[in-house]
Amino acid sequence: MLTVDFDRLAVNEGNIVLDAGCGFGRHSVEFISRGARVVSMDLDMESLRQTRFAIEEMKKVNNKAASSGYMAHVGDALNLPFKDNTFDRIICSEVMEHVDNDFKACGELARVLKQNGMIAITVPTFFSEQIYDVLTHEYYTSPGGHVRRYMPKQLAAIMRDNGLEVYGIGFKHSYHTIWWMIRSVVGLHNAGHPFTKAYHKFLHLGLYSNTMRRIEGFLNYFFPKSVVIYAWKK
Repeated sequence: MLTVDFDRLAVNEGNIVLDAGCGFGRHSVEFISRGARVVSMDLDMESLRQTRFAIEEMKKVNNKAASSGYMAHVGDALNLPFKDNTFDRIICSEVMEHVDNDFKACGELARVLKQNGMIAITVPTFFSEQIYDVLTHEYYTSPGGHVRRYMPKQLAAIMRDNGLEVYGIGFKHSYHTIWWMIRSVVGLHNAGHPFTKAYHKFLHLGLYSNTMRRIEGFLNYFFPKSVVIYAWKK
């Protein structure tokens, strides 16, 4: 379940790439499957372990992946442990809404991106975040949760002020808008609720159904969960 369009990001074999805030590694695995050399970075060790496992499994079945290198690295988005102009491509997915200083985090991403390199930053949509906040007080009060919400032009302005020229925008994951609405109603931490479990099965089916993906692509025009902004470093 990818948020970023890798063709739009123009990911090429041999690129040195950063998955900043990799989570469980969905974008790192796609990077490695395309023959890129990936650094998967996160603050959470369990996420990094799962990412390493997923990449190793990909390397067993994909020839491009088998010849590509990777590194799992503990790191903070506000103080990236990399030299200037290191990466050809960067993805920072669903991170900016968590950090204390989003302008500094964006500046760090721009610093480590090479000249003419490309970056995709994704955040939840203002619309979806507003709904969840209305449905439950837990959404913005849970530890480690979101500390802000964005209109696309706000995030684009932050990126431009850090030397990143926006060239594209996308919207994704309308099915997940409904998923988080259900969780907000039944309780964010109530994973065993019948509605939550049933909809999770539906989401799982969507990973393998071309028809469901096409329907979601249409619904993304109306109530997406995430907005993706694509930019390059001038």
